[in-house]
Amino acid sequence: MFSLIAKITFDNIQTIIMQKTVTLLLFIISTVAYAQFKGEASVVEKPANDKLNSFYLTNQSPLRPQHLVKLPVGAIEPKGWLLKSLELQREGLTGRLGEISIWLTKKNNAWLNKEGTGDWGWEEMPYWLKGYANIGYVLRDKKMIEEAMVWIEGTLNSQRDNGDFGPVVVAKNKGKRDLWAQMLMLFVLQSYYEHSNDARVITHMTRYFKWQLSIPENDFLTDYWENSRGGDNLYSVYWLYNMTKEPYLLELASKIHRNTANWRLKNWLPNWHNVNIAQCFREPATYYQQSKDPSDLQASYDNQNLIRQMYGQVPGGMFGGDENSRKGFYDPRQAVETCGMVEQMTSDEIMLRMTGDTFWAENAEDVAFNTFPAAFMPDYKSLRYLTAPNMVMSDGKNHSPGIDNDGPFLMMNPFSSRCCQHNHTSGWVYYVENLWMATPDNGLAAVLYSDSEVKAKVASGSEVVIKQETHYPFEEQVKFKMSMMNPTAFPLYLRIPAWCDKPVIKVNDQLIAVNAVAGHYVRIMNTWKNADRVTLDFPMKLKIRTWEKNKNSVSVNYGPLTFSLKINEKYIKVDSKKTAQHDAKWQPTADPAKWPSYEILPGGPWNFGLINDFSNLEKSFTIQRKPWPSDDFPFTQAAVPIELKAKGAKIPGWTIDQYGLCSEVPGSPVTASEAVQEITLIPMGAARLRISAFPVITK
Repeated sequence: MFSLIAKITFDNIQTIIMQKTVTLLLFIISTVAYAQFKGEASVVEKPANDKLNSFYLTNQSPLRPQHLVKLPVGAIEPKGWLLKSLELQREGLTGRLGEISIWLTKKNNAWLNKEGTGDWGWEEMPYWLKGYANIGYVLRDKKMIEEAMVWIEGTLNSQRDNGDFGPVVVAKNKGKRDLWAQMLMLFVLQSYYEHSNDARVITHMTRYFKWQLSIPENDFLTDYWENSRGGDNLYSVYWLYNMTKEPYLLELASKIHRNTANWRLKNWLPNWHNVNIAQCFREPATYYQQSKDPSDLQASYDNQNLIRQMYGQVPGGMFGGDENSRKGFYDPRQAVETCGMVEQMTSDEIMLRMTGDTFWAENAEDVAFNTFPAAFMPDYKSLRYLTAPNMVMSDGKNHSPGIDNDGPFLMMNPFSSRCCQHNHTSGWVYYVENLWMATPDNGLAAVLYSDSEVKAKVASGSEVVIKQETHYPFEEQVKFKMSMMNPTAFPLYLRIPAWCDKPVIKVNDQLIAVNAVAGHYVRIMNTWKNADRVTLDFPMKLKIRTWEKNKNSVSVNYGPLTFSLKINEKYIKVDSKKTAQHDAKWQPTADPAKWPSYEILPGGPWNFGLINDFSNLEKSFTIQRKPWPSDDFPFTQAAVPIELKAKGAKIPGWTIDQYGLCSEVPGSPVTASEAVQEITLIPMGAARLRISAFPVITK
């Protein structure tokens, strides 16, 4: 018996030793394999555009080659908080707007008949559809796609013998055809083609653009909106040219540019409407692809810089336009339309593709993280027309002339002003579509970091899947994992944020020795294998930004996040029909009880300045991390996974003014008489009431 026990024990020991040995050998083998990284890493200002991507639609000669190339809708699958945001939109206002908006009534809708006449039909439907349909494609939601197809089929079937389509809207007081709403629908059709490859789209757009070419120049793009926004028409003409290479399209492009408002003025803009600026500043850069005149490209940069210098000396990536920017109104209490945020993000994404300049990715992130989320209730069932960096009242009162809008433009209302009510839908889904881009050398570029998965063709046509895992912008690390059938050599570009001066990059746990430069890309050329891993660490630092033009107020940044004072938010439910803007028409069957509005009022003090102790920010601010929210939605006061503790003091003279707004920010430095106390700052995007530009207090 003893010998049997001894034998069993010995056999067990042998088995354990063998298992441990095999495990050790596997570890050694894997370590050796990882250590054999033979790729090349280099720093580039932007991907070179001396080649054309072989697999995705990009500029064709004679257009100037792009530096980055959009992937088709659906190639990028969002995860984490971005996925949650799209799901909330689907269950909220975006997904159910057809139950509410009179503009989406199918009966007698001008988008659904051959004559282009009806009670309803202008910008509202395509504004909504360009986000709604794309969310359906990205989420692979059959119900949403089927609903989108009702409108897409109606649009395709509405084309008349001359090539025109959709609602026949005549410009006010001029009797000339207004083409603005069709510009929006062209975006819808382009996304639909990416999703379906339906050849009818190419035929439809070809016939329409030939009709546009036949319109006399004196009758072309004469109305205010179409004249300002001709750049959107131009964008779609180039899209079709890259599909068909028809020379007449370049002739039409020049005609559009000639007849669009002049966005090439030096130190001035054609108009000061906030959405027009965010949407139209890129028109010269768009035409630069054809003209190749550097002054056209520079004009778009000048437009961006001019509006920021004059009205954008505020945190959050936008500018204080309200409806229209006005001389003397540039305090951080001035707001921007939700439409303006969406259009700025879209413009940034288009500019990034055309130029490769990481500046545009930075601005897109700034708006996306710090301004856009706070424009909505957390359930995405209502939104407000205007949002400001300093905003301590979100109510249904008229705050004009403190803001350039006469009506209840600050409250959360599903029956919002009809433009933002419909146009908000594309903000997040377009952002998703631009997380990854193809490169001219048949590689891939991670340009906007977020939890996601991309499936794309690289190299000589091999398909790869890259899964990105991160809680960015709330955390510093981004992880990538490769999936592919066979080893494949292709370049991977990683954008280094402008705020990060010491990133750490590893491939399969091996540190990559490259002197990464903030605001550039790291290009890793490697023969990638299945299960290869890349890890990025972006060490975040606290930073104080001083806004000299706005009385030396300051904002607090941590990495890409800007922080706001945590104000006790008091939510008051209000009857939506009593507080909606006058032009927000809804269906007779819409039940306002199911779609309440909310006023948000301060439930405590908000008039704090920061104590001037910025020589050592790590001592002045304490970073407190909290668990990641279980529902993957970090943009609420309760759910934010990071807070800052700071020292501040109340400023008694900083009060609500005669317009019902927080009065203009006091000039810094302020000598405070109140006691110093601890205050809490939260990410700006989670603060629906907020002070983001602070006075500085000296004691």
